[in-house]
Amino acid sequence: MKKLLLLPLFTLLLLANNSKVIVKISDNMPTVTTKNSGKAIEIKRVQDIENRLTDDYTKTSRACPPFCIQPTKIADGIKNIEELELLSFIQNSVSKHKGVIIDTRLKSWFELETIPTAINIPFTTVQNASKKRIEKIFKVLGMRVKSDGSWDFSKVKELAFFDNGVWCSQAKHFIEAILKYNYPKDKLFYYRSGLQGWKLLGLTTVIHKEILKK
Repeated sequence: MKKLLLLPLFTLLLLANNSKVIVKISDNMPTVTTKNSGKAIEIKRVQDIENRLTDDYTKTSRACPPFCIQPTKIADGIKNIEELELLSFIQNSVSKHKGVIIDTRLKSWFELETIPTAINIPFTTVQNASKKRIEKIFKVLGMRVKSDGSWDFSKVKELAFFDNGVWCSQAKHFIEAILKYNYPKDKLFYYRSGLQGWKLLGLTTVIHKEILKK
């Protein structure tokens, strides 16, 4: 007589949920579960295969300058990433408190919609900032000040940056600003596709402040 294979309830629920996923993130990744502001959130793609973007991110052309296509490479030593790498960053770095996703856009845009787990440090906060202000920000990110006043970056967090998309320069300005103060390049990751690329693939976003329509 064959023994019945008894699976934990959580595993059964997970298998049942995954079987309903029509539009997976990748072939072997139906969804990604993480935490946003301390609450569990499931990152997945919109399941409606007829879904279309209807907001400002449907626009193909904006006046350049300032909305010019950004270079893929900001600086040597900084790794470019896309959606799968960013999701891996969420699972492996953010979840273990080793990494932070930074939305470099202005606060009003961040509150309207952003990528799960992202924190907001607008590019204007670091652009042309004093060394004292940069030091405060770096301390939050794990930098230590030695007894001789020099900065110790050995335990700083990995940072993944994004803005509105390939036509937006806010992440570029942010990265260039902190490179002036020698934040380690091997700790920096640039998601050039930004929120437009994220939304184009129907991935979950977070709204921190709902804008009520009149």
